[in-house]
Amino acid sequence: MIKKISRLLAIGLASIYSSGLQAQTIVLPLDSVLARIAGSNPGLQAYNNKMNALNAYAQGAKSLSAPQISAGQYQTPYMLNPSSGSFMITAEQMFTNPAKLKAKENYMKGMSAVTEQDKQYLNNQLAAQARQYYYDRVILEKKQVLLQNTRGLLEYMLKDANIRYTYGKEKLNNIYKAKADLFQLDNDKEELNNEVVQRSILLNILMDRDKQLTFGVDTNISVKDYANVVTDTATLASSRSDIKAIDRNIALQQLNSAVEYSKRKPDFGVQFGHMQSYGGFPNQYILMGSVTIPIVPWASKEYKANLKGIQYEVEELQQQKANMINEADGKLVALKVEMISKKQQLKNYNQNIIPALQNNYKTSLLAYEQNTGDLYVVLDALKALQMARMEALSRLQEILQLQVAYERENEKY
Repeated sequence: MIKKISRLLAIGLASIYSSGLQAQTIVLPLDSVLARIAGSNPGLQAYNNKMNALNAYAQGAKSLSAPQISAGQYQTPYMLNPSSGSFMITAEQMFTNPAKLKAKENYMKGMSAVTEQDKQYLNNQLAAQARQYYYDRVILEKKQVLLQNTRGLLEYMLKDANIRYTYGKEKLNNIYKAKADLFQLDNDKEELNNEVVQRSILLNILMDRDKQLTFGVDTNISVKDYANVVTDTATLASSRSDIKAIDRNIALQQLNSAVEYSKRKPDFGVQFGHMQSYGGFPNQYILMGSVTIPIVPWASKEYKANLKGIQYEVEELQQQKANMINEADGKLVALKVEMISKKQQLKNYNQNIIPALQNNYKTSLLAYEQNTGDLYVVLDALKALQMARMEALSRLQEILQLQVAYERENEKY
């Protein structure tokens, strides 16, 4: 019996950090999840349609206004058979200044460029969410494996305790304590199962799939070391899509300024009219050209005010950009400090706390096998060891959360 318990203990300790559950038949690596999100997420597809719409609008930005045709009596007296006047047909066409049309086209294309950066920003946020949900599932499944191994140990110990009890070598309260610990594992398992399902649903939502589809995850994850990475504000400005979106907005305001400035330029028009005269008078025609004069004070006031307002908006965007870079730089520094602290805690668990609790558990189990110890002490030792391992996995989860946050701020996807 003692050999069987020792062998079971060795198997349990060796498989605590095994590769995870094998129930799922389809394993989706993280890269596949991210690729599915990029290709099918409705939010990202909406931005594609918005960009297509803006590009379509840009194609029509250089269109001229429609011509105008009119017909009717011209200087004709009120008579049934007039002997003077004429019937006139006229056609008019305004030609918008080409500089105005070009400025308008460039502005519409600039709006599409801003939308593209907005899409990249959303993609970065969705990728961060997906990584977080994916890592959460990996840690949860590692905790499930840990619970399953602990449950195997408890079941065997409870079976042995019942045999001992029949010979009067075990206390009934210890058996009840072992049963309570076993039932508590059932609650813990149910909670973990629920959290795994919740993470799967969230990932399916991001991938725009059936929410009830099941899949496995690749439990081989790596913790990256960003402790010695130097934060570079110039790199931040060139890599983060939300900051680049501000740059595109600044460029867009400059294009808007070009649109307003183009209003200084005149538009041209031409009018042609044919008059069919009554009373034998010769037919006549009209051919006239027209030009707008937008530089007069009462017409130029609007675009001058708009140009001034656009200048203030550009300054506002530049200040927003500086503030965003400053905040991102500060967050990255804080995240690195916290990651270093969490990694030190995890190292302490793996190198000191867990080995000490393992020795405590082995010692109490050995004393129990030799009938010099108590099952209650063994159960407490096992519970303490399990809690320490759970805490170590929770620290690993926190490190991965910080890693995701760091990569989201740095936009490393």
